[in-house]
Amino acid sequence: MRKSADPIAQLMQEHDDALFQLKLLNRAVNAVARDGYSARHFRQIAAALRFIEEEVSVHNHKEEAALFPVLERYVEGPTRIMRGDHKKLRAGFTQLNIAAKRVNSSRDSFAAIKHLSRVAKSVVQVFVNHIHKENHILFPLVQRFLTKEELREIAKKMI
Repeated sequence: MRKSADPIAQLMQEHDDALFQLKLLNRAVNAVARDGYSARHFRQIAAALRFIEEEVSVHNHKEEAALFPVLERYVEGPTRIMRGDHKKLRAGFTQLNIAAKRVNSSRDSFAAIKHLSRVAKSVVQVFVNHIHKENHILFPLVQRFLTKEELREIAKKMI
């Protein structure tokens, strides 16, 4: 993920990176659900899960520690919703990791693959909707109401 002087541009770039990983995850899970376990597809799933674990957790922390407190000086509803989404996503990621491990240890289990597919679809849907809300509702709100000084403050906290 790239650094930017504009914290909103940086967060949006990180969203683009996450959407790309979600697309790869979805494609690999669909292939496993359709064709059964393959080492290649499972490596893609594992890479997407590592990205989520390493990058998305950092991204969400930046939002919660740097962006949300400044925005909450003015309004709390949108950040409360986003924090709720983050909590729901953390739980979903945990379930996704468990489901992936189950498939990896029971490669021929139709039930395990079906469960992984169901969990992945749910997580991807929640995550894509969350990114859409931030990109199209929260971030324009931030750009409209926060001052350049407040945006600089956010950028400093995100480093």
